[in-house]
Amino acid sequence: MRDLNNSAISLVLITVLVGFPLGCRRGATDEAIASDEAIAKDIQGKISADPDTKDSQISVTAKDGKVTLSGRANSQAAQQKIEQITREEPGATTLDDQTTIPPIVIPVGTVLVVTTSQALSSKTSQAGQTFLATLAQPVSVEGRTAFPKGATVSGTVVTAKTKGKIKGEGELALSLTTISTQGQTYQIQTNVLSSTVKGKGKRTAATTGGGAAGGALIGGLAGGGKGAGIGALVGATAGFVGGAFTGNKQIEIPAESPLSFTLTTPLTLIPPAK
Repeated sequence: MRDLNNSAISLVLITVLVGFPLGCRRGATDEAIASDEAIAKDIQGKISADPDTKDSQISVTAKDGKVTLSGRANSQAAQQKIEQITREEPGATTLDDQTTIPPIVIPVGTVLVVTTSQALSSKTSQAGQTFLATLAQPVSVEGRTAFPKGATVSGTVVTAKTKGKIKGEGELALSLTTISTQGQTYQIQTNVLSSTVKGKGKRTAATTGGGAAGGALIGGLAGGGKGAGIGALVGATAGFVGGAFTGNKQIEIPAESPLSFTLTTPLTLIPPAK
């Protein structure tokens, strides 16, 4: 009888000793799951609340403190902010960022307003000459900045013809070829802005290469003051930006003059690889 009682007691003790660790492990596992869920939920909430990241479509998961991000970030800046939010989250130990950034497509007809870095002239410039400029206004697509103000732009002198004293006409035609930002340079195609002078100082302007005909020359151009307002928009198209006349009736575009060009082909910006 005593042996039976001892056996029963031993069985109970064994059951308790075996079950206790299992219960502890189960409790620890449940706690870890709850902690991961809290981490993911907190990060998701911060992303949704932050004005810089709220428009991004991001999914957040966590396991054993490792946070995985997936989905689309609205921009590179938003992607970086999301990573920062995740790294600053208490309990998050490592980050696996699988988010992507959709490309930006700048459509045909987008106007690029630039400021010249040098003077251009029908008398002194040469066909094929490269000129530099900076973007005077940022270019955005659906709220996303494609190119910031100040981005470096280069162009080419398509035609430069000096007006003769007796006869012949002076002509100056320009187009843009590249635009650069954040270490990336993109080839672009724009309309050709062209201006001619002939006869007794008469001027004409035309927009070619995909733009609408009939450009515009505006502003008090005589004297060619620095920063003269020589850019104009004609309808949805950038009109030619002409220049001031010298005594020899040449076409002059002073440095720091605003010029307006129009893209004739779309431009796709692929986000840089992480």
